[in-house]
Amino acid sequence: MKVIKEKHSFLMRWTHWVNFPVLMIMIWSGLFIYWANDAYGISIFGYSIIKFFPEWFYNYFHIPQRLAEGMAFHFLFMWFFFINGLLYILYTIFSGSWRELFPKKNSFKEAWQVLLHDLHIRKTIPPQKKYNAAQRIAYTAIIFMGIGSVLTGLAIYKPVQFYWLCWLCGGYHFARILHFALTIGYVLFFMIHVIQVILAGWNNFRSVVSGFEVVELNPEVSSDKIQTEDNERAE
Repeated sequence: MKVIKEKHSFLMRWTHWVNFPVLMIMIWSGLFIYWANDAYGISIFGYSIIKFFPEWFYNYFHIPQRLAEGMAFHFLFMWFFFINGLLYILYTIFSGSWRELFPKKNSFKEAWQVLLHDLHIRKTIPPQKKYNAAQRIAYTAIIFMGIGSVLTGLAIYKPVQFYWLCWLCGGYHFARILHFALTIGYVLFFMIHVIQVILAGWNNFRSVVSGFEVVELNPEVSSDKIQTEDNERAE
């Protein structure tokens, strides 16, 4: 017996799908700004060992000539990133959805079990309602990463006007390092997120698009039990 159950609200799905292309453009344009001053790498005794991008990469994409383009796109789409993120946070607060996303006291222990299960080391499926423990931690972390990107971005965009914010971020250069590190964090998050979506299967992906999922139930399952599961998921 198959039933269709609501899983994701419209606003949750809207902010999710809007955020993906916006953040991609932010990373793309931010790299143009970074490439204008490729300051980071690994050096020993003044000798550069590792640079993030080789010289041929700059020459192929004509990167030195695209600083203004990167700044224009970055400063435009940062507003979409900020507004979309703010809308998502306000929705989770006022709708009570934060209870499904925020980690619990045993989430870190259960997240380890999720990792072992995903690596096929542990056969037992970890506890899961709408989101498992690993998802709770990851989705909460990405919210704080977004807040960090906005604050550090303002600190390096207007270090004089927002001198107090720049000071809180550890100064201009450290704020720039944090901003760059958060960008690397987004890339890693996306890679893991896409892999997890593929492993979760079509039904899970469809629920993020349509908001509903198809659930297989035994004929013996009573309507009272289905209602109980819905109530537990709403808590």
